[in-house]
Amino acid sequence: MPETATAPTARLDEATVAERLTRLDLLLEQIEGAPGPMTGAAIEAVQVLATVYGEALARVLDAADAGLVERMADDLLIGHLLVLHDIHPEPPERRAARAVEGMRPSVRERGGEVELTGVEDGVARVRLAAKGCGSSSATDLEEAVREAVLALAPELSGVEREPRDGQRAGAFVPLDSIGLRPSAPAEEPA
Repeated sequence: MPETATAPTARLDEATVAERLTRLDLLLEQIEGAPGPMTGAAIEAVQVLATVYGEALARVLDAADAGLVERMADDLLIGHLLVLHDIHPEPPERRAARAVEGMRPSVRERGGEVELTGVEDGVARVRLAAKGCGSSSATDLEEAVREAVLALAPELSGVEREPRDGQRAGAFVPLDSIGLRPSAPAEEPA
């Protein structure tokens, strides 16, 4: 009997994966907040399942050639799982640099420039020069860079913008200090 090839199983697209991950987060929050004796057992079951799947993923990495490891690390969903199980082959600094590099054409298209200046204490530091952009456009660009970095290096706690060379960081001015000064009392006529 000749072998027959089976059709590959359809894969979820990135939008569907993101939707399912969001749904999973909501379900886990519901389990954590549910009253009753089964809550602890349900949470433990999810943790044990995640540990076993993490071990399976680590074994796949151990057996994979360099090309497959690279492809797995570059896949958004698998990359997140590798980070979750602390087995991603690339350090977060390198993934943050790749994210910034990937954003560079989009930033340049808007007349700007972007550079990763480093990762320290779990925070990526990015220099973003948004020439000619309005404040809302610059904020949108900054948010897009932040999302790109955290998508590839989700274990980082944040992304901070650094000033360009020769510029000072903006000073924080409390809102309650901005306002009209009371007028000086009028002098009494003598």
